[in-house]
Amino acid sequence: MAERRMPTAPQLRIWRDFIETVADIQGELGRRLQDESGLSAADYSVLLALSDESGHELRSSELALAIGWERSRLSHHLGRMERRGLIRRDDCATDNRGAVIVLTEEGSTAFRRSNVPHLRAIHELFVQRLDDEQLQMVDEITRALKTGA
Repeated sequence: MAERRMPTAPQLRIWRDFIETVADIQGELGRRLQDESGLSAADYSVLLALSDESGHELRSSELALAIGWERSRLSHHLGRMERRGLIRRDDCATDNRGAVIVLTEEGSTAFRRSNVPHLRAIHELFVQRLDDEQLQMVDEITRALKTGA
């Protein structure tokens, strides 16, 4: 039987600092995004995923995968975005149970307007706080965590 390993106290401190720092940065980015553009961080995630697609549309199941959400959460959020005119849901031609989520002109405009202030906030809260070597280390750490290496 494999030995069950537990993190040490210093490792737990590092983990907690990491999680809390990420949450703090995400929270501040979300507050600024909402204040400056009227978009929530969730709105931005959906609009970014749609903007990245040619045709600015995705099946709802593909969109859920792209942004890492459960389909029920996405469905509720899309309803709110649709009422605000940011997206529309079209019937899927190949699957009558599915929907295609389409970025509207209003959604595209809102997304474009939010980009410059949001990217400035990312620069201020993340990029400028690290030197080039530290940014490279974050990149390496992120890749290792994503791949399980």
